[in-house]
Amino acid sequence: MRLIRNGTVLYKGSLQKKDILFDENAILQIADQIDADCEVIDASGLYVLPGLVDVHVHLREPGFEKKETIRTGTTAAAAGGFTSIFAMPNLNPYPDNAETMKEYLALIARESVVHTYPYGTITCGEKGQNVSDLAGMKELGIRWFSDDGVGVADEAVMKEAMEKAASLNVMIACHTEDMNYRKPGASVHESPYAEKNGWKGIPSACESEQLKRDLMIACTVPVKYHGCHISAKESVEALRDAKKNGADASAEVTAHHLLLEDKDVKGTNWKMNPPLRSHEDRLALIEALEDGTLDFIASDHAPHTKEDKEKPMAEAAFGIVSLETSFAMLYTEFVKKTGRWTLPQLVSWMSEKPAARFGLEKTGKIEEGWQPDLILADLDNPFVISAEKFYSKGKNTPFDGETAYGRVKETICGGRTVWKEKQE
Repeated sequence: MRLIRNGTVLYKGSLQKKDILFDENAILQIADQIDADCEVIDASGLYVLPGLVDVHVHLREPGFEKKETIRTGTTAAAAGGFTSIFAMPNLNPYPDNAETMKEYLALIARESVVHTYPYGTITCGEKGQNVSDLAGMKELGIRWFSDDGVGVADEAVMKEAMEKAASLNVMIACHTEDMNYRKPGASVHESPYAEKNGWKGIPSACESEQLKRDLMIACTVPVKYHGCHISAKESVEALRDAKKNGADASAEVTAHHLLLEDKDVKGTNWKMNPPLRSHEDRLALIEALEDGTLDFIASDHAPHTKEDKEKPMAEAAFGIVSLETSFAMLYTEFVKKTGRWTLPQLVSWMSEKPAARFGLEKTGKIEEGWQPDLILADLDNPFVISAEKFYSKGKNTPFDGETAYGRVKETICGGRTVWKEKQE
């Protein structure tokens, strides 16, 4: 058993001075004062929050270990306050059948320092042609399927996948992208700013049109559908309509799409897919999160090598690393600086709500009997984000050098400390 004392705990929707007793299986007791003969963690001056949940992470292993490994990526997750993550399947080999998934699960069990749940692919090899072995992977406990990185172009294939998913009661999570709208070399949002800088633009329709198609199917097929990294106001409207029409649909928005927009782009560390869009789009995303059209926040952590990013804009890889910056940057902007959100709101969007939608039981809140996944954070003192100090192999972030609040000091996953800040 272990005991956290002297911390300010986010408990039942408010910040309270509480002690927390837990072991490796559950939170055993929460009270004003607990006396127990066990290890004591002194949380004086710190806030105790539920471990964060991220449903969109690229760990790159197996196949692309130069960019990231399961060990480095999950350590980065722990350093950023995440105790449960969902790993995207654009790997080599693709986890598109039970045999490959079994090997992948064994690798995760050996290497991950936090709870890691892998996606299976929707289609074999993410080629968009043949639906993967959803049933075989479900037998291994996989309940989430995505072809993240590419859209499923063929409507008939997507409908078949949704029908199979509905029969199995598993989720389809889609990166929607109609490549008919994306010209070769396009790299940022289509806008006068892109033209001024000589960059080819990607229109919002590239995302929204395929999303509309998917949602039309989801309104007729009783499937659990999830939209990945929504970026455009047109996508928000499509989601709002689909929910009104009874679709069992949810969607995430990334931290960077809430914080940044197209005119912030300075180079390849601002290049991601979908791209940073207009000011109007960003405001629409913030308002959609607040009104429930968008359900929660994810990171889309996408590590790349230095060489991947040190190329011309049209050739550089899409994506940024964000596990170690998402909570701090969002807390700094929306809670600390502007006061637009409360801390409980932000934590709910980054913990309780994704856990509930993705079926993680007793995860995302600090409650007796719930998972002993906790973080201790300093919310009062500023720090400077340093990409060179990231635990991720990827250093590709637009937030290097930013002053932020919300520094994670210790991460407890399954009752064990899996990461603790080094004393400098």
